[in-house]
Amino acid sequence: MTVYAKVKKLLPEENFLYFGDTKNMPYGEKTEEQLLTFADKIFKFFEQKNAKAVVMACNTTSAITYEKLKNNYNFKIYPIIQSVCSTLANLSGVEKLGVIATPATINSHIYSREIAKYNKNMQIFELAAPNWVRIVEEHRINQPQSILQIKEIIDVMKEFNPDKIVLACTHYPYLLDVLKNFLPEEKFIDPSVYFAKNIKDDLTKLNLLNNKFEYEKFFVSSEPENFKTAAKMFYTINELPQIINL
Repeated sequence: MTVYAKVKKLLPEENFLYFGDTKNMPYGEKTEEQLLTFADKIFKFFEQKNAKAVVMACNTTSAITYEKLKNNYNFKIYPIIQSVCSTLANLSGVEKLGVIATPATINSHIYSREIAKYNKNMQIFELAAPNWVRIVEEHRINQPQSILQIKEIIDVMKEFNPDKIVLACTHYPYLLDVLKNFLPEEKFIDPSVYFAKNIKDDLTKLNLLNNKFEYEKFFVSSEPENFKTAAKMFYTINELPQIINL
C-alpha cells in the first residue's frame, strides 16, 4: 500500500487492480521456489483481468523472481528494485548508501549489483531486518520489544555511517515514526517515491496512459478486514477487499 498510494496519486486517471498476498506473508522468509509459484499465480490472475501493466511492489519478489518470470506474460512488469536503482545510484551527495531489507532481498545482493551498473563508486551496506515485517503485520510497532529490535538494526547500520538509508521493503515505511527516534527522518529513503515517478514517465513514453478513471478493485488471499484496517495508514479503502484463492 505504500507503493499503491504514491502510484495512485501520480496516476489518478488509471484503473487499478490491487492484489495483496496476505495468506503467504511474509515473503522475506520464503524459498525461491515458493516465491516463483506465488508470483506466477498472481501474474496469471492479472493476465486474466487484462492488465496492461503490473507493478511489482514487493522488493523480495523483485529480487528473486523478476528475471525468471518477466517475459512470460502479455503485459509490462515494473519491478521496484530494478526500476529505482538508477535513481538511487545518482543521488546528489550520497557516497555511502545503506540498504535495509528482508533476508531474501539482502542475500540476493541485488541492490549492490543494480546500483553498480550506474555508479561503481557508491559504497553499499546491505543489512537484513528479519523481524521488521512481522512487527508491522502483527501491529506491534510501538511495543517495547519491537522498538528494541528496530533499534538493534539501526545501531548496526550507524556503524557504516551512511549518507542515506533505503527502506527496501514496502512494510518498512510503516516504521518511520519509530525510526526517526534514532536517526533524522530525512536520512531514510522510501523508494516508492522514485518508483511511482518512473512508472508514470514510462507509461507516458509508451503512450499507455488512461484518460478516465472508472474503478479501483482490491483483492487479497486472506483476512480482508485486517488488510483494510492496516491499509488506512497510507490509503483508505472504501469496500472490503475480495478474497481470491490462487
